[in-house]
This record gives sequence, C-alpha cells and structure tokens, in this order.
Amino acid sequence: MNRVPGDVENAHSSSVESCPSLRDVHSINPTQLLARIESYEGREKKGISDVRRTFCLFVTFDLLFITLLWIIELNVKGGIETTLEKEVLHYDYSSSYFDIFLLAVFRFKVLILAYAMCRLRHWWAIAFTTAVTSAFLLAKVIISQLFSQGAFGYVLPIISFILAWIETWFLDFKVLPQEAEEENRFLIAQDASERAALLHPGVLSDGQFYSPPESVAGSDEDSEEKQDSEKPVV
Repeated sequence: MNRVPGDVENAHSSSVESCPSLRDVHSINPTQLLARIESYEGREKKGISDVRRTFCLFVTFDLLFITLLWIIELNVKGGIETTLEKEVLHYDYSSSYFDIFLLAVFRFKVLILAYAMCRLRHWWAIAFTTAVTSAFLLAKVIISQLFSQGAFGYVLPIISFILAWIETWFLDFKVLPQEAEEENRFLIAQDASERAALLHPGVLSDGQFYSPPESVAGSDEDSEEKQDSEKPVV
C-alpha cells in the first residue's frame, strides 16, 4: 500500500538531482567559445603574432643600430669614403669593424628568414646565431687590436654581444612560451565547443526541466478508503 508513494518520491528526488548536472553542462557558452576560436583563426590568417612581430622589430633594430654605430666610427676616423675603402677593400681582421657589421647582417637574415618568413617554433636558429656571434666577438676581442683604437673598440663588440643575447632571451622566454600558451587555449576552446555542439545542439528552454508536482502523501490511501466506503453492504 505505501510502496507507491515511496516510488514517486524517489523518482521526484532523482529528477531534481539530475537537473543541476544538466544546468552545469549548459553553463558552457558555445557562443563565447566560437568567438575565441574565430579570433585565434583571424590572427593566424592575418599573419604572425604580436609578440613575434615585436621580436622581428627588435632584430631589425639590432641591424640598424650596429649600422649606425659603424657609420659614426667611419666618420670619426677621417671620412666615410676613405675609411670605408680602408675597412672594406683593404680589410684587416685586427683593426676593421666591417666584420661586426657583417655579423649583424648575418643575424638579421637568419632570424628574419627563420622566425618571420618560415615562422619557426624552435630555438635552434637563435641558438646558432648567438653562438656564432659570441665566438666571433670573443676571438676578435682577444686577437685584434680594437682596444687601442678608442671608444669604438669597446662599444661595437659589447653592444653587438648584448643585443644578440637579448634576442635569445626574448625569443626563449617570451615568444615561444606565449605562442604555445595561446595554441593550448585554442585547442581547449575548440574541444569544448565541439563537445557543447554534440551534447546540446539547441538551447533548452525552462519547460524541458519541468518536473510534475509531488503527489501528496496518503492520497492513495484516502482514495481506497473512499472506494471501500462507497461499496454496498451485503
């Protein structure tokens, strides 16, 4: 007799418990996920990322700054044409700054080709240019006679060495980690949007979460007693 109301109560409680889980699933907003995916794809179609573009600008600044210092050095020594002929046509490893300028051109070409045109996502290119720059400058400072030529004997090698290592630090600690983090966010958002589309193709209304009102306890007993009272007495 009392089993039916108990079953009704259990069914009602199970339906109530199932509602929060559905609501938790619907808390995922597919519109926001799609907006993030479209913004990421738009950046990919537009070109390189902002942090990579900043790195390429810094590489360009490296070349221009070394070129500017070299031109100033040519003027200080007695005119651009005379000094340029002496340092380029009659190149001397121990006294010329032309090789430091070529070293900056070498870094610029390799890094722009690797990280701007080919969009490389590895550190081997920057490691190669920094290793070559460091080894060449150390050898030039030890073997050559740059320190006897005034302030530029100190400035050009030191500035070139510092810029090369700043480029390495910026790529290894800023460009590559940030791009990897953005790619992971894109993959997570794409996976979540696909799950949301498969589980919930449409927006559910409140009526779909409607549960019938709970039956009043003892109503079945009252109806049975009423039927027994209405039976004719034999």
